Amino acid sequence: MGEEHRGARRTVRLWVPQQHGAWAMLVVPFIGGMILGGADWCDLPLAVAWLLSYAAAYHAQQFIRLRRVSRRPQAANRHLAPLAWFGVLFVALAVPLAIARPWLMAAAAAMAPFVLINTGFAAWNKERALVNGVIAVIPACAMLLVVHRLASGRLDAASWSGFAACLLYFAGTVLYVKTMIRERDSRGYRVASGAYHGAAVVAAGALCWWLTAPFALYFVRALALPRRRMKAAVVGVIEIVNSAVLLVGLLALR
Repeated sequence: MGEEHRGARRTVRLWVPQQHGAWAMLVVPFIGGMILGGADWCDLPLAVAWLLSYAAAYHAQQFIRLRRVSRRPQAANRHLAPLAWFGVLFVALAVPLAIARPWLMAAAAAMAPFVLINTGFAAWNKERALVNGVIAVIPACAMLLVVHRLASGRLDAASWSGFAACLLYFAGTVLYVKTMIRERDSRGYRVASGAYHGAAVVAAGALCWWLTAPFALYFVRALALPRRRMKAAVVGVIEIVNSAVLLVGLLALR
């Protein structure tokens, strides 16, 4: 029984991308779109297709990256099976969605260049680059606009403000997490993070006065926490809480 359990856990680790920050970035704007625009019957299949598309893209990028940097073919080839399965499942959901809502194809086409740029960074083994992280944030946050339009049939000021708020938060998170883990000894990164989050408070206030509260919290954590040594798991838990705070803040835009 123990061997089966360990085998199942290993399979999950191999198939499910272990990028916890990315999952939050995928889910929070999606929920934000529902908060601001309401619910639609397409939300559930779209949510599943959205997560499947990320998983397929992740394995495609890892396959391309490892083909270039690894001397062991099996290191890259192990990504082919999950890529195929996630890709087929994505297509099975995406085709009916595209038939039901043809404009979703235009939305997907608008996001494609960002995915291609991320793939280029992966091919050159530069996935951890700051620019690559910020580029990945843009289509993820744009899902708020997609989900909003599904239910309401249009984009309004609240939807664009919600998109901007998510973009401000998650772009800042890319920079902040650098100061907590890979660049925690870099004074330059800490200064840049503090300056960004200070400006984000002002920008969020321009969107909605109530949003200054959560962004002031993010500003304080960007200044105070990099001075402490924290495990990556703790940093992740804190950002999960901050993501939930953002969703509460989006209620002020309704």
